[in-house]
Amino acid sequence: MKWEGNRESDNVEDRRGADSGGGSSGPVFGGRSIGIGTIVIALLGGWILGVNPLTILGLLSGGAPPAQVQQAPAQRPPADDRLARFVSTVLADTEDVWAGVFSQGGARYQEPRLVLFRGATPTACGTGEAAMGPFYCPADQKVYIDLGFYETLKHQLGAPGEFAQAYVIAHEVGHHVQNLLGISDKVDSQRGRISQVQYNQLSVRLELQADCFAGVWAHHAQTARQILENGDIEAAMNAAAKIGDDALQQQSQGRVVPESFTHGSSAQRVRWFNNGLQHGSVQRCDTFSARSL
Repeated sequence: MKWEGNRESDNVEDRRGADSGGGSSGPVFGGRSIGIGTIVIALLGGWILGVNPLTILGLLSGGAPPAQVQQAPAQRPPADDRLARFVSTVLADTEDVWAGVFSQGGARYQEPRLVLFRGATPTACGTGEAAMGPFYCPADQKVYIDLGFYETLKHQLGAPGEFAQAYVIAHEVGHHVQNLLGISDKVDSQRGRISQVQYNQLSVRLELQADCFAGVWAHHAQTARQILENGDIEAAMNAAAKIGDDALQQQSQGRVVPESFTHGSSAQRVRWFNNGLQHGSVQRCDTFSARSL
């Protein structure tokens, strides 16, 4: 992936040198502490690249969304940190693409912030844990990532490559776009009104749309800046396939339970990312109207 020398975003907070700020044995939702057993259940239900694993924890706890957290002023990543520079550059590229897409629709894009952390960090959605993988918190409009996840992506999930890493960020930014468009709120409003299986199905459509939005970013970034090199598309497709619900369930429990899917199958994730990549159209990412995923 060609990225060095491109603009880096100013919207990156580096908390890796700060105290984790967890302050308790686990995330707290609605005043109720969530133990490790509940965390394990949440991670099995939405381990990697979820709408937000903290949302699952909130659902399991039965608590209200947590209040905003107070934090010290953010620090910029060090200039000699290559991986942090890569993440900052990818985020900047998503800013440029989505600013253009929103402008064409007569709207202004509100840029998210991206937080680098180690281990755990306070968020407006509760305490974020590195084991949850990257996630987006709509309450503070921030993407959170422990860069150690990329080692997991490469060595444990078998999805190496910089473009696969960029896809991870673009997917989470896709959730931010959904938040700005009001899509996330519509899905969240159905919680408790429909069965868990039906809500899982909505979650799958939300996730696949975020995959498609990641493809939209890649399409426009390639058109404007020719960022792709040989093997990049295959790397992103491989990453999408490795984090399908069927692949993760087969790896973790040796069997696949389709009614428990919350992110979509490997084939579905690849298909919708490719849809966005090929067409570069937000309208073509309407997973909620699609008869077949």
